[in-house]
Parts: sequence; structure tokens; C-alpha cells
Amino acid sequence: MRRELSHGLPELVTSRNRVFRSDTGQMVLLRGVNRSGLEYSEPSDHGFLPAAGLTRDEIREIVLGWQCSVIRLPFNQDWALRGRSGHSGEEYMASIDQVIEWAAALGAYTILDLQWLDADTVYGHTRDENGIRHDNHVAPTPNVDTISLWRMFAHHYREEPAVLFDLFNEPHDPLNDDSGPIYLLDRSGAVVESDGSLVGPAEWIAWATRLVDEIRAIRPAGLILVGGVAWAFDLSAIQLDAPNLLYSTHIYANRPAKTWWKAIGRTWELPVFVGEWGGTTGQLDYGRELANVLRQQGLGWTAWSWVDYPHLVKPPGAPDFRPTPFGDLVRRELCT
Repeated sequence: MRRELSHGLPELVTSRNRVFRSDTGQMVLLRGVNRSGLEYSEPSDHGFLPAAGLTRDEIREIVLGWQCSVIRLPFNQDWALRGRSGHSGEEYMASIDQVIEWAAALGAYTILDLQWLDADTVYGHTRDENGIRHDNHVAPTPNVDTISLWRMFAHHYREEPAVLFDLFNEPHDPLNDDSGPIYLLDRSGAVVESDGSLVGPAEWIAWATRLVDEIRAIRPAGLILVGGVAWAFDLSAIQLDAPNLLYSTHIYANRPAKTWWKAIGRTWELPVFVGEWGGTTGQLDYGRELANVLRQQGLGWTAWSWVDYPHLVKPPGAPDFRPTPFGDLVRRELCT
């Protein structure tokens, strides 16, 4: 593709701790929402976008109604590579392309977030604030297919400035009931299975460096987001020797404010982005405190999640798109 999706949006670059337009040098503050769904919505007879309920009108509301300059779009690695339920990988990629084009036509960038490796593997279980047990589909580490995935995306979006890459959603130590292996890189760079129980800075930096190198060999420009460890929260020991990176952290209410330095304590030296934050009505105090910090530090962010728990928009969404109480907090931050 040759910029046909990007509608004239310029390349973005980083310098020190900020993001800038490459053409004018003007500083850019990327703020928006996560629009999940494409990572898990089983395709219907009509395809992936209808199954996820993703429409042009919804993207218009996100960009123009909520004044978002960026949308973080979680996706499924396996479906991008192989398709799903009779629908091809090419069809899945075309669905992602459509969202990018809708957003860019309105002036917004899209972050492609590798959220799920596949829809079938369960990596242990988590419990929500009500003690309800949930399957966890977020893998602790990438796998060998992730290298192929980012090579493919680098080729596909080589000439598309509107597209940003988020390497891997939330690196983390395996959960106690996750019996599967983790995948690490050995000294030769080969992907190996490990029965280890630690995904710390060393393990994740090796992976992130490999993936960045694979992308840059094909797509020299474009911002790449590198998350922290401990479910993307901890950036305190994460830094790569590469240009035009954003360091992405996820900060939820289970992280006390006194620990936020692990996530945003290096904003004076690194370009830090908050890829996920969000909450329920009972977590508004946390939300206000964090929003105030993000505003004071001039940090970009994408709030979680437009349609998933904890919702920013009350179901069923279209056509009213009424914000939840937490969504109202996010919308006011976006519109000021």
C-alpha cells in the first residue's frame, strides 16, 4: 500500500520524551480510546467487522464526537495470519484496513495492538473485583508466529503513516494455573520453549528488540509501542536502543498511586504513553487522580474500553453512544 489508507496524515517521530509531526516538527499529543472486539468476535456470514459491531458511524463518533486523535485497535495474531471460520487472513486484514481508513479520513491515527495470539488458548484464569473467575486469553510472551506476524504487517503498512504498531499487549509472568510454556529467545536468537515462571525486563527486552529489528528491516518509519512488564505496567527497567519508540504502560485501579512511578517515573527522559486505563463507577476517584497526573505531565493515552468491561459507553452503544460515568470522565478529558 502507498498511503492510500492514511489520507495525508504525516509520519510521527519521537525526540527525547515527546512525539512530533515529521513534516512540520509540531508536537503531537495522541489521546483516544481502545476499540476492542476484533481480537475475539467470531466472524459472522458477513465477516469480521459486522461481528464486532464496528461501523463507520462509530468511528466517526469516536473521532469527532469524542475528539480522539488515535484509536487503539486490539487484534488477533492467528486470525491475521490464517483467518477464522471460513474467512481468510486477507479478509481479516481488509477489515483492519477499513478501520484505519475510516479513522484516518477523519484525522486520527490507529495503533494496531497485538492483544491475543489466538482465540482458543487459555493462559490460566483471573478474577474480577466481584471474585468471578474468567479465562485469560492474554499470553505471557509472544511466540514464533509473532515474528512472521510483524514481518507481514511491516510489509503491508510500510507506506502508511497513520498506522502505529503495539508489539505485544501485556508481557507478564505466567498465572499460577497456566500450565503452558512461555517462549523465550536463546543467545542465538532462536525461539525456545521454557517452563520458567519469570517474564522480566531481560526476557521481554530480548523479545522487543528482536521484533523491532524485524519491523525496521522492512518498515524504517512509523512509531512502535513497547509495553512494560507485569502486565505492561512496569517500565522502570525497559529501554531499547532504537529510534521512534513509544513506551506504553497500562495503569488500572489495582495499582496504588504510590507505585505509579514504575509506569510513568521516567517521562522526563522517555516518550511514555498510557495504552490502557479505565474503570468502573466505583473507581472514579482513581480515574480523576490519574487523569490529573496525565494532564499535568502532558502524556498521551488510550482509555479502555469503548465496548468492553469496564465500558466507556453504555450498551448497546449505537446509535446513542451514551457514556458511562467513567466514560464521561474520559470524554471530558478528551474534549478539553
